[in-house]
Amino acid sequence: MSVEETESEAPATRGRSRKYTQVLGVIYQAAIEVFASEGLAGATTQAIADKAGLSKAQLHYYIDSKEALYRLVLQDILNDWIVVFGFSDEAFGPRKVLSDLIHRKMVFSFQHPLRSRIFTAEMMRGAPVLNTMMDTSKARTDQAAAVIQNWMNQGLMEEADPMLVLFHIWAVTQFYADHATQAAYFRNVAQDGDDKDRRYLIEQVTDFLLKGAGVK
Repeated sequence: MSVEETESEAPATRGRSRKYTQVLGVIYQAAIEVFASEGLAGATTQAIADKAGLSKAQLHYYIDSKEALYRLVLQDILNDWIVVFGFSDEAFGPRKVLSDLIHRKMVFSFQHPLRSRIFTAEMMRGAPVLNTMMDTSKARTDQAAAVIQNWMNQGLMEEADPMLVLFHIWAVTQFYADHATQAAYFRNVAQDGDDKDRRYLIEQVTDFLLKGAGVK
């Protein structure tokens, strides 16, 4: 093959690569919507294909199975949550570090409620898929609990079970993803909310959780 032929084919190859990536992105978003509403058991490749605007045969050109796609979605959620739940430098102290954690988790709940609900549904099923994927998350959570315990030892927080402190932060912030409709209904606001209302919620939740955690 001549250099001229190679160069003439390169743009077409790049174009196919971009299209392939774009279609995968459409499939991924369709899968999130279907898994969030139907769960793994109720989801079908036909439903994902329909949501993505593809035929079932076209879908299977890009994916091996719905189970493989589900694992990909869960792994991406875990990767994001490693960042969301990561701790800043311990030296900043509990007020700064925990406030940042609560802020990141609330923003994630607002921006990615479907992904949060997929994670919750998986946990409620006993985490049959996630159980094999959480070693890194477990190690980082243990490290976070150790940091909280150290703050308690320094008198910067009231004594409590540090792991439960983390659980309580997770539970309250997760509510705004899993129960967004309920929260909006009882507060008489639009479910999507606006930036002002989201800031208000973050401030209220942060103040409540820091008091509950005994941050001095």
